[in-house]
Amino acid sequence: MIALRIVLLLGMLTHKLVWELMKRREGAARQKQNQAYEFNIKSGIKLGKSLFLVFLIIQTVFTPDILPISGNPTGIRIVGLLIYLTGLITAIIGRIQLGNNWVDLEDFTVLPEQNLVNKGIYKYIRHPIYIGDALLIIGLELALNSWLVILGLGLLPVIYKQALDEEAILSKAFPEYRDYKQQTKMFVPFLV
Repeated sequence: MIALRIVLLLGMLTHKLVWELMKRREGAARQKQNQAYEFNIKSGIKLGKSLFLVFLIIQTVFTPDILPISGNPTGIRIVGLLIYLTGLITAIIGRIQLGNNWVDLEDFTVLPEQNLVNKGIYKYIRHPIYIGDALLIIGLELALNSWLVILGLGLLPVIYKQALDEEAILSKAFPEYRDYKQQTKMFVPFLV
């Protein structure tokens, strides 16, 4: 169990490290723009995401047995770990391949220098970061044998709505986005 918790923790820290390193590679103008806003709904969402990450880390390190699903969770833990690793890898690949075209989900904007990314993982799915993060949370809770997995499943409709809103913005910014949508799936290659 300790080894599993270490793997889960290292995965979350790797995820956060990739995001922070990629942010630092952004242009100075974008960083200055992000630093100069007052507390509003966007900053509230960012605070909420940070608190959620802190909760997941505390749960993983100190209290992994919150609301246990099973008294003999070996199978659940293995399935959870596989889902978690799939989500982690998918989200990280998506973030790296998106590069400087990435913006915070609460910004709902397309930057002037932004391009449509349709290669790599984006050749197969349009929202690898969303689905990767969802799988990461669902897999984490299963690996921790916790009924809190229901909260992770509850994020799926929110993620779906977020993806639809983002696609509306991208369709306006990139005329070729409609063709791209017809050639790819939203979350699962060849299926969904």
